[in-house]
Amino acid sequence: MSVQEEEKRAEDTFKILLCTDCHIGVHERDPIRGNDSINTLKEILDLAVQYDVDFVLCAGDLFHEHKPTSQSVIQTMSLLREYCLNDRPVSIQLLSEPYDEQRPDISYPAINYEDTNLNVGLPFFLIHGNHDDPQTVPNWPSGAPSLSAVDHLATAGLVNYFGKVQVPPLDDVNADALDNDTGINVKPILLQKGTSKLALFGIGNIRDQRFNQELKNERVNMYAPLEDADDYFNILLIHQNRINRGALQAVPEHLFDDSISLVVWGHEHDCRIVPEIVSEKPYRITQPGSSVATSLSEGETVPKHVGLLEINDKDYNLTPLPLKTVRPFVMMDVNLREVEETQGLKFEDKLQVNKYLRQQIEELITRANEEYAERHQGVDAPSMLPLIRLRVDYTGFEIGNPQRLGMEFSERVANPKDLVHFTKKRQMKAKSQVVADAPEFRDDDEENAVVDNTGKLRVEKLVNTFLQAQKLQLLHEDGLQRSVESFVEKNDTHAIGDSVEKMVEHAVEYMSKQTLNDVDEEDDIEKAKEYAAEKYNVGKKTTETTGRSGRGARHGADSMEEDSSDEPAPTATTRGRGRGRARARGRAASTSTRGRAASARSTHDDDEELFHSSDDSVQETAPSRAKSVSARNQALSSQPSSRVPQRRRRNQEVYDVSSEEDDSRYRQKRKH
Repeated sequence: MSVQEEEKRAEDTFKILLCTDCHIGVHERDPIRGNDSINTLKEILDLAVQYDVDFVLCAGDLFHEHKPTSQSVIQTMSLLREYCLNDRPVSIQLLSEPYDEQRPDISYPAINYEDTNLNVGLPFFLIHGNHDDPQTVPNWPSGAPSLSAVDHLATAGLVNYFGKVQVPPLDDVNADALDNDTGINVKPILLQKGTSKLALFGIGNIRDQRFNQELKNERVNMYAPLEDADDYFNILLIHQNRINRGALQAVPEHLFDDSISLVVWGHEHDCRIVPEIVSEKPYRITQPGSSVATSLSEGETVPKHVGLLEINDKDYNLTPLPLKTVRPFVMMDVNLREVEETQGLKFEDKLQVNKYLRQQIEELITRANEEYAERHQGVDAPSMLPLIRLRVDYTGFEIGNPQRLGMEFSERVANPKDLVHFTKKRQMKAKSQVVADAPEFRDDDEENAVVDNTGKLRVEKLVNTFLQAQKLQLLHEDGLQRSVESFVEKNDTHAIGDSVEKMVEHAVEYMSKQTLNDVDEEDDIEKAKEYAAEKYNVGKKTTETTGRSGRGARHGADSMEEDSSDEPAPTATTRGRGRGRARARGRAASTSTRGRAASARSTHDDDEELFHSSDDSVQETAPSRAKSVSARNQALSSQPSSRVPQRRRRNQEVYDVSSEEDDSRYRQKRKH
């Protein structure tokens, strides 16, 4: 290939850095591991600069908590400002609408490099996960938007947050006959670089059971551009369980739309970054895994990577890039009974047991340091204390204090307090009589079992089982269950108090509507409870988004349980940047100038023509935005728009979602 051909290919090739599950803020109070997550985020951004990528793409869980500490937020914003805001030209062109139709009150573009008030050199696209999912603010009026920490970054213009899809209310998620004309509507971000076109689909974390049911009932509607849809390389970002951990507690790999080219799977922490084939499907799945160990589980021991994804037309190549700032981690299981039988040793007391365990810990430390040095041979890598995990089955033996044993290695390992984990096989006991405060766990019922098929505790089932056994008179189980989950999983210290306050408020509201003739001492409390539960569920359904749906069952290795993945679009554009400065973006030959707020969205009809369905049940129109038009926007309003209208694609059927009455440019599409 000649130099000219290589240059031409580079102009037409997307370069994307893939990552997921950064978990900023995890272990931030740990004196040794406190900065691990933020150090790795800095390395990821360094790699983005080193490989001169067009943008970074993150598949969820940027933050470890829904409400991260100020330190975590400030550190993240500082890094993003340092690496993402600069004068480097952005060579990718946005073809879809830059504004967020879910936030009609916002006048600035949701895609930050489309904002003329910002100098963005490195776009950062991401969806939310189950840790940083959006939630409603307590005591806010009904219909208020759900927000997360990622919204702070997006509002500041540091990231491009997408994938916050609406999950429609559904009284019975297990119903067999569902109306598939409504459901989860996923509209892509359309990008172009040279002759290559890219569509980014994002679905933030949803409850696995609900997402599973929506997929099986064909209620996930993938939109596609009306023009040249087959020319796009389609990427889908999701953040869900991939490994089955119980009844419908995972998303099947084979249920995504055949138009997808590559699925980037977040949430699972073990690194399986090399794209894997899905049987009888045209797409492949890449699972980058987490960039930091959040728990001492086996999946976290796999070496961590991010991926350099290069896309030219419909061809792509994914190169794994090892992370150097990840702390080394090795794990070993020891069964003392098996050691006696196979090695001829005899553990007569706990002193002999501890002596043997010290030897194993020494070997693990040596092994961890050697593997770390081998992976970073010839590279200037920081020296780091390793994570060591020794899981010991001591059934039938006497043991000492595990923390005391671990503290002997406090200067040689990063986790001395939980270095050793002792386990013991439970003895099967005769089933005792079930009483109200001790509910029976039905292990033969997979859907209601409190322990999944991998042996991990299912928190939501455990909590719900105990609450139902208490025969609560006023407080309803669903509200308490969700608030306990938020307290445990999100570290939301106000969740339980806010939930109880809301339930009492609803009960008082019901009682205040009653007259003296309506009073019935026996039924009033029960009816008040039912009213409160109904109000709670209606409130949840009407404002439910993917994020708030994601507060259900514990997910995978990132839980803190320590032992348990007809008019072609222009090829380039020129637009102004920053404080009145004009800079050419993309290719040298510019064929159009992109209008800003007034040009793309001057009237309500302009908004309708992008996402308009011939089926009223799935009509999607963005509301008009009432805002003052600045002199700059007035000047830009005369410029032509290059946005691409889109259609909905589902089960290989093509639907026209462009208004035939409003715009005659688009050819009518029919089912086939």
